[in-house]
Amino acid sequence: MAIRALRIAVLHALAAAIAPHGAIAQSKSTKTTEPITVVFYNLKNYLSMDRRVDGEVIENGSKPEEEIAPLIEALKVMQPDILGVCEIGDITHLDDLQARLKAAGIELPETELVTAASGFNRNLALLSRFPIIARNSRDDYTYKIGDLKLPFQRGVLDVTLRINPQYHLRYVGLHLKSKRETPEADQALMRLNEARLAREHIDNIFEKEPGTNLLVTGDFNDLRIEPPVKALQGRFGRDDYLTSLMLDDQYGFRWTHHWSFADSYSRFDYMLYSKGISKEIDRNKSHIYHWDGWDKASDHRPLVVNLLPVDG
Repeated sequence: MAIRALRIAVLHALAAAIAPHGAIAQSKSTKTTEPITVVFYNLKNYLSMDRRVDGEVIENGSKPEEEIAPLIEALKVMQPDILGVCEIGDITHLDDLQARLKAAGIELPETELVTAASGFNRNLALLSRFPIIARNSRDDYTYKIGDLKLPFQRGVLDVTLRINPQYHLRYVGLHLKSKRETPEADQALMRLNEARLAREHIDNIFEKEPGTNLLVTGDFNDLRIEPPVKALQGRFGRDDYLTSLMLDDQYGFRWTHHWSFADSYSRFDYMLYSKGISKEIDRNKSHIYHWDGWDKASDHRPLVVNLLPVDG
């Protein structure tokens, strides 16, 4: 019995000596987190619509394979962990994109789709490697111009992602009213009203979750100095101000959209970030992705942000 008791005492002593080292190793492992890649991309009509092909109109035609192939090839290079997109169709198109990415080795099992207001087929979507733990998207916002009540055309995509047990990311995706003239109202005023509604949505986020790790991405269809973008950013100097991440390509250019008809290059796509996420962004690895044949996939270029998900 004495020998057995001695053996037990020795084992307990060894366990006590080893435990702190094991605890330290475990603590380090939880803090050692791999960087993640967030991509935003306007896919240019990844949906069914009437299309002109070789001089003939095809009703409800899908995005041509010669446009999808370079799009998927580019995403294979970017390797997104989180992919926000706009100008995608219904759930069948989202499933198609997800399946093509999986075949290319990119598994993004978690999805969110915000269906645009009635009459608009260009939707917002998100695909993620990480679980979505909260969904707060809205497709029912409206505003008034005079006596005319209008819908926020594409709504607000809003999800919370659990990147790891210690780090959650709030992601908001937007696609504001285009510059295309409409008979209902002035397109610039419509876009400004949508931006104001989106900012109210963002204000509600900060009210409920001060200091949240918030990333707002989207095609805002306007320049940085214009009222819609300023409205989305909020008041400079406040804790809830959203900073615009200044991304460029390998040549130093910052345009994200090319309008071929006018041969016009503009920065319409943005990554805005909250104060809480500023230290987590690796600016040296964040960029506008450019490659030969980018214009075969879309009239927009994708934004790529590298993020280390450890609260600074």
